[in-house]
Amino acid sequence: MKRLFGWMPGIVSMAQGPWGGKSDGPESNDGSGGKGAGGGGGPRNPWTQPGRPAGQKGPSAIEEMLRRGRDSFGQGGGNGGGFGGLPQSPNGKALWPIGIAILVILWLVLTSFHRVGPQERGVVTFLGSYSRTLTPGISLTLPAPFAAVTIVDVEEIRTIDVGSTTAENENLVLTGDQNIIDLAYSVRWNIRNPELYLFQLSNPDAAVREVAESAMRAVLASVSLDDALGAGRTAIEQQVEQRMQEILDGYRSGIRIQGIAIKQADPPAAVNDAFKAVSAAQQTAQTYLNEARAAAQQVTAKAQGEAASFDKVYEQYRLAPDVTRRRMYYETMEGVLANVDKTIVEGSNVTPYLPLPEIKRRAASDAAAAAAPSTGGQ
Repeated sequence: MKRLFGWMPGIVSMAQGPWGGKSDGPESNDGSGGKGAGGGGGPRNPWTQPGRPAGQKGPSAIEEMLRRGRDSFGQGGGNGGGFGGLPQSPNGKALWPIGIAILVILWLVLTSFHRVGPQERGVVTFLGSYSRTLTPGISLTLPAPFAAVTIVDVEEIRTIDVGSTTAENENLVLTGDQNIIDLAYSVRWNIRNPELYLFQLSNPDAAVREVAESAMRAVLASVSLDDALGAGRTAIEQQVEQRMQEILDGYRSGIRIQGIAIKQADPPAAVNDAFKAVSAAQQTAQTYLNEARAAAQQVTAKAQGEAASFDKVYEQYRLAPDVTRRRMYYETMEGVLANVDKTIVEGSNVTPYLPLPEIKRRAASDAAAAAAPSTGGQ
């Protein structure tokens, strides 16, 4: 830098010679002689600053410009500054090399050392091409712009919602029995391979959404409306998850599907009331069927119990027929005569008897009739 600006005064003096700025003749030093700044018949000096008296000497405009340039680079002037106006050290040397060295060190440290968290991976690219993948910890790479590191969280569970639970945004899907349902579900996924995730798909979120819609429609096209509305939701979710994983693996997307959750499976809003009425009727019919099955089971169990009891009696009858027959007769007569009025007749004459059952019935009737007026008066 000093060499460059050291030659400037000589070049300036050579350039000023033809106009008398530094000539030996009297005309060049005297502005009033006619060959200086503007008199007589000599050429005018194009580098003289305007507004200066004709008889006063001073530096030309180009000299002033060069002097300011030297001052700005620390090669001249009275402020003693260094490069770009930086201060100088006590021994007279400029401090700008130290500043540049500090900037270089900061650049190397900030762009070469990388911290990768426990749930993260760092994908390193060298001049735009994939180089390697950093594991958790502190890692060292080439500084930018030669190498770049992209930190990817591989443990975060991302969720994409397809469809909506509101009536304004319907997601209509056709089932295998030619019915239409309004479906809303969510997809949970994370990153399995960070380098494939970054470089294979331009928009992974959009790809996952489109694959989810395609897989869901393909699975529902093979099931009935009843299965889609509730009975087969678990099987549908498992089939969609498996189909999505196969498609994404074919794309080499580096994505792992964690699960599918069906939030809503309803008929379209225009026919939702009719479907609810049909569903209520089906539930009522199912209730009646369940009650009929329960009653049939009770009757069957009772009949089986009676048959088992009869088998036991028959086994005893085979061992002792007379005793068993007499015992059965006594038990039968005891059950019959316990609930009827009895009349005992002995010999050829009718013996008067005391009608105890009839007396009991009359006493009960009289007690009820006596209690009725008192209850009504109260």
